[in-house]
Amino acid sequence: MAVVRISDLPTATLPLVGTEIAEIEQSSASARCTIADIRAIPQNSQSAAYTLVLADAGRHILHPSADTTARTWTIPANASVAFPIGIAVTFVNQNAAGVITIAITTDTMRLAGAGTTGSRTLAANGIATALKITATEWLISGTGLT
Repeated sequence: MAVVRISDLPTATLPLVGTEIAEIEQSSASARCTIADIRAIPQNSQSAAYTLVLADAGRHILHPSADTTARTWTIPANASVAFPIGIAVTFVNQNAAGVITIAITTDTMRLAGAGTTGSRTLAANGIATALKITATEWLISGTGLT
């Protein structure tokens, strides 16, 4: 039996099969995937109030330390932006950055462990991940999250 190393395989062009890939990769007729892509969590840096978009699925949203103003980032209602169940979005508040409020519109966001609902505050040096667990419910956990 021959051994094939992943590094020896060509980069594959995958057709858009299924809703999840099609929604994430709206601007392309195909999605190119490499091992480096799988290991990365792409960044979306925001220094303003921000509402998540479908392209944020699987990404991390960074509030850079240069922005010391408190900001609100909002997870939109499923009726507005239908993230697939199982999608995760990570929020990162860099050192010295202003506090981030992670809000949600009409859907439910529960704090892991406590089960309490509503907006959450992410302090500087904090990191939190929200996971969509049903069509209208997210579970969020992290460090520096209250």
